[in-house]
Amino acid sequence: MAVFLLGLGAACCLGLGFVLQQRAAARAPRADILSFRLLLDLIRMPDWLLGVGFQVAGQVLSAIALAYGEVSLVEPLTATNLLFAMALSRWLTRQPLGWSGWGGVALLALGVTSFIVAGRPHGGGQDAGALRHWLVFGIVAGLALLVTLFAKGLPASSEATLLALAAGLLYGLQDALTRICGSLVKDGGITHLLVNWQPYAVLGIGVIGMVLVQSAFEAAPLRMSLPALTAAQPLAGIACGIGFLGDQIRVTPLALAFQALGLVAVVAGVLLLGRHPAMPQGTSKRESLGATRIL
Repeated sequence: MAVFLLGLGAACCLGLGFVLQQRAAARAPRADILSFRLLLDLIRMPDWLLGVGFQVAGQVLSAIALAYGEVSLVEPLTATNLLFAMALSRWLTRQPLGWSGWGGVALLALGVTSFIVAGRPHGGGQDAGALRHWLVFGIVAGLALLVTLFAKGLPASSEATLLALAAGLLYGLQDALTRICGSLVKDGGITHLLVNWQPYAVLGIGVIGMVLVQSAFEAAPLRMSLPALTAAQPLAGIACGIGFLGDQIRVTPLALAFQALGLVAVVAGVLLLGRHPAMPQGTSKRESLGATRIL
């Protein structure tokens, strides 16, 4: 139950943070996309800093949940961040949910429930060897790199979607490494953690993922980026959890069928909510970097 509540708390903070960050990033210079200079420009915006604060809080709660629960359990819970993003966006826009909004809510909730109940994610499996570990790591990181390279030069809406997809893949990988960091701390304390490479990889992936996400938020409205980000992160995280962390799920034909349906429902719900009119459209013009627009 503690892991469940921590996962939902993380989703709430992440959803609120993403909305505030996108509203700020939409005002940044277009030339900053895929540049670390973008972060230097955004740090001058109070509403972006508030959004980052929410995101950091969400990541901390997610890290605690990952320290005590399996990636395959925590990831579907954090995917509900779109529900909280929708709630804030609806309040900001006064846009009713309508059938598509409520349908997306139902699909996302039922999909997460179906995957968790049918799969019963649990630990206890044997961690993969070094070859399998690096193979899964390389595939996920390589896919993120290829998607990012392919996104360059595309129309803004497509670019935002693909950059968010790449960020989601990296964030899923980051969550898996965060789980390893938690295990290192429990086994040998902070000193043991600092002499391993995983915490530095978590930090590096976090910075790169932040640049990708903010570039996606700057390129196009939130509806073009948040669905891809929200869908890719749990899928990558679950793949890493099962691929090299020893996470286990039920593999009976009926259980696998319900898990597959659950994941399909999650993706469908994410797409419905992400395309909802309540999602922020971005600003019609570039404002001064110091402008504050929390409401």
